[in-house]
Amino acid sequence: MHPRLLKTFLAVARSRNITRAAEAVHLAQSSVSDQIQSLEAELGAALFTRSKSGLELTPAGLALKPIAEELLRLDGEARAAVLAAAGRTSGALTIGALETIASARLAPWLPGFQAGHPDITVRMKVADSGTLRHLLEDGDIDVAFCFERQDGAKGAADGRLARRAIGAEPLVLVAAPGQGTAPRDLADLAALRFVATEPGCVYRHMFDTAFAEADMAPPKPAAEVGSIGAIARLVATGAGLGLIPRLAVSDALARGDLRELRWPGRMQAAPLTMIWRRRRVQPPALRQLLAAALDTLAPERLETGSELESADSSKALFPNNTLAKTAAS
Repeated sequence: MHPRLLKTFLAVARSRNITRAAEAVHLAQSSVSDQIQSLEAELGAALFTRSKSGLELTPAGLALKPIAEELLRLDGEARAAVLAAAGRTSGALTIGALETIASARLAPWLPGFQAGHPDITVRMKVADSGTLRHLLEDGDIDVAFCFERQDGAKGAADGRLARRAIGAEPLVLVAAPGQGTAPRDLADLAALRFVATEPGCVYRHMFDTAFAEADMAPPKPAAEVGSIGAIARLVATGAGLGLIPRLAVSDALARGDLRELRWPGRMQAAPLTMIWRRRRVQPPALRQLLAAALDTLAPERLETGSELESADSSKALFPNNTLAKTAAS
């Protein structure tokens, strides 16, 4: 079974649709259909059946799916082991990131990394947290940069993934210039209109949790928007207040397009985390990127909750000074 056939099979299994699978693996629809037929002929069993909701895995397909995932993982590790043994660090990497992190943190950082590693080609995909996690699990991206909830939700316990916090971004309460006065307490805030992210987003979770900890129901958002940039623009027009990362609105605050209000209560901050898949052998190019991100993206001191941790060296985030081992795990 050729790895390419297995990758196409998994794309169809995930999307349950030939068209979407073809887009995911960058093939024509006819090529995807041909590859599935070739795999079925090789195995002597039908892998999919059609239903009203799309393509469904047959019992044979269900049996193949976890094995195909393992074979592709081993194929990747074999290639990484050969590159490492040959001392080659070249390769192509795909980074996944939230819109805010991509524009405010990674866009200024990547040119320097690429200048220092001209043999590594870097691509970037921007998506929401849930999509990034699926892309990472499916092997479509090599590392994800996102904010994680401090309660450990959203797969933090997934043993297939390794993660390291590299910062903590403060969230700020913003309003249109000249709009209202600073709220005295959460009760004042509860009476105001907000433009918020959708439920499940780390910012929305922190917003709702602040009121829950005070035994108060959070205000119902005037609008729910998936884009932080769109929220900032709506807030600037007076649609409501917003609680969003400072890094996303620092320029707008400096220009006076937005006004920062004091958040009544404990300062809110979202842990900035990089997440990658555990492997016995990590591709050398990815190991280089993880080390560079730790060295240059992490601040000298990062805040996690009420505690401050030193992030000045790899010992703080990669215990026992084993960056290579940790990145490979």
